[in-house]
Amino acid sequence: MNRRIRLLLALPLAWLALAGAPRTARAQEADEPIRDAGRHFQRGVALYGEADYRAALIEFKRAYSIAPNAAVLYNVGETQYQMQDYAGALTTFERYLDEAPAADAHRTDVEASVPILRARVGHLMISTVPAGAEVAVDDQPIGKTPLDRPSLLVSIGRRKVTAALAGRPAMTRFVDIAAEDNAAVVLQLAPPAEAATVPAPRTASSAPVVAARTSAGSIPWSTLGWISTGVLAAGAVSVGLVALKDANDLKTLRATYPVSAGALQHDAGLVTTYSAVADALAVAAAIAGGVTLFSTLATPSRPRASIDPTVRFSVGLAAAHLRTDF
Repeated sequence: MNRRIRLLLALPLAWLALAGAPRTARAQEADEPIRDAGRHFQRGVALYGEADYRAALIEFKRAYSIAPNAAVLYNVGETQYQMQDYAGALTTFERYLDEAPAADAHRTDVEASVPILRARVGHLMISTVPAGAEVAVDDQPIGKTPLDRPSLLVSIGRRKVTAALAGRPAMTRFVDIAAEDNAAVVLQLAPPAEAATVPAPRTASSAPVVAARTSAGSIPWSTLGWISTGVLAAGAVSVGLVALKDANDLKTLRATYPVSAGALQHDAGLVTTYSAVADALAVAAAIAGGVTLFSTLATPSRPRASIDPTVRFSVGLAAAHLRTDF
């Protein structure tokens, strides 16, 4: 027979008798909880008919908590059966058999359902390390470990077991339960998360060094810049003096008679070359000095350590090249 048809659809007889009998005003006030329970019961019946079993179960349980009646337990058990909560239905039906009169019309149905339900449940033993954790099965709270009941009655299928302890991450395990199983699960909770280490305040000795690199075998780039400027300037002066000497020699040679045109052309070429080199060195010295001075004055508080500054200088016959990298 369809289990939905077997649901008790009418109010329990005891409630009907109280609601329909003539009562005094004071007695009617005392009977208000009965009427409240009846309203929850009727809502449960309507929700059950709509297959909203979770809501129906809440209404039936509320009705029973207000006015306990074995007939309502029958509806509670039938609803749990529909939800495939076999362990819950078995527990409710066994309680119904204890409370319902021997002549109750639904006792036969319940007695026939109990053996079926006993073949659809198993037992689960839960423990945690450390003890004292809050345990839940399928998100339903069970209690703290060690549990009062060493063995829990659970429905067959995959069961979700969760343990939570203050200060520790929650632990979840899934356990497959077959009929008549006696399974044990131990949940090992992770240790408390250690507090993040607070870094010690920076002292003067650990402050970043703003000055240029001074490790063994290296020269600060600013010093290198000034050295390059001095070398270029000295080179410009030296070559300039040579050019001046050659210019004087050319002047003397032109005043000499007789003189060959080849000699004059040779000395004139030397004067031109040395003069150009001297000018190029002077310009390079000025550029190097300006760049070094600007960079020294504009050095940021934290140097760029990823790039080592370099200065490259090359001299050709008629030109000089200066390249700096910072």
